[in-house]
Amino acid sequence: MAPVASLDPSGDEHAHLLGREAHLRSIIETIPDAMIVIDERGSILSFSAAAERMFGYSESDLLGENVSALMPSPDRERHDLYLARYLATGDAKIIGIGRVTTARHRDGTTFPIDLHIGEARIDEARVFTGFIRDLTEREQAELRVHDLQTELAHVSRVTAMGALATSIAHELNQPLTAIANYVQTSEDLLIEPDAGTIEIVREALRQCAAESLRAGQIVRRLRDFVSRGETEHHFESLERVINEATALALVGAGDRGVQVEVKLDPAVDRLFIDRIQVQQVIFNIVRNAIEAMAQSAVRRLRISSKQIEGRQVRISIEDSGPGLPDEVAARLFQPFLSTKADGMGVGLSICHTIVAAHGGRIWAEPSSLGGAAFHFTLSDASGEEDG
Repeated sequence: MAPVASLDPSGDEHAHLLGREAHLRSIIETIPDAMIVIDERGSILSFSAAAERMFGYSESDLLGENVSALMPSPDRERHDLYLARYLATGDAKIIGIGRVTTARHRDGTTFPIDLHIGEARIDEARVFTGFIRDLTEREQAELRVHDLQTELAHVSRVTAMGALATSIAHELNQPLTAIANYVQTSEDLLIEPDAGTIEIVREALRQCAAESLRAGQIVRRLRDFVSRGETEHHFESLERVINEATALALVGAGDRGVQVEVKLDPAVDRLFIDRIQVQQVIFNIVRNAIEAMAQSAVRRLRISSKQIEGRQVRISIEDSGPGLPDEVAARLFQPFLSTKADGMGVGLSICHTIVAAHGGRIWAEPSSLGGAAFHFTLSDASGEEDG
């Protein structure tokens, strides 16, 4: 019988295979993005050197463990369900698409990542490879650019408003002067009133009303100029909106030891909103919460959603900070009110404007975590068709 060479490779073939494996391993170890390979059960099969540096674990710590250990809530608890649903239905939510989300370091802190997942078959088994990029540095740079762009837009608008205010002040001066003259004349005529005098006073009051309406129209023109802006509403996933906004807001907060808990109502995830504007609301509130907890011994942040009556969803962001002083809480959403020494006091005012423009409301109250709880509502678009 001839030797079964194919089942027992020669020394040269074995050395060649080992060389190829070493070469492949060297390529994998030099890829700057973290790479994690899992099987159909979610168990980790491979954990690259970049992944070790990113997450603080060694490969030996995690081989055979569920990849959900690298995820914060609620993804950690839901991952196996996501994977089972994909294997049963083939409906890809992330695989082959990519998403910005949040990952969990060994020390419990979270950080923003860009996640892309690919699928392959080895014999009859399926494996999934995740390529992960830490967005902390990129998001910090983009955030600074965004801040600069916002400041530039603010300066440009203030300059334009200054020029507009000059002309509006001139326009307003005319009706206000006329109103003052009519009122003064009426007061003089009423010293010794008679039938003819009363008729003159009535006409003067009618002119006052007309001039008041004219002044109101001028003010409305200013308001329209300040508030005018195009918005784009689309059907969006609330979970994705919250994940992306939270990931961005947590940039730079990793060294503060903030524990983030996310609890979203699975019954409501579909909203018809301007995604960027709603993410701005979430970003502002989460950032405020992180800054408020800077001196707190315990730093907990809880983000949740709940379906409420009237086809509304309530989003809540709670912290374990010192809470809101009574004198601030009463005027919280008014412009130019800030609890920060260097704050402009417009962030929450903008949040109020955005939420109101979406047909919702926003309010604050004490949190069960010991700090402040901010809630805002949006319309639930579940069951509606994309237009």
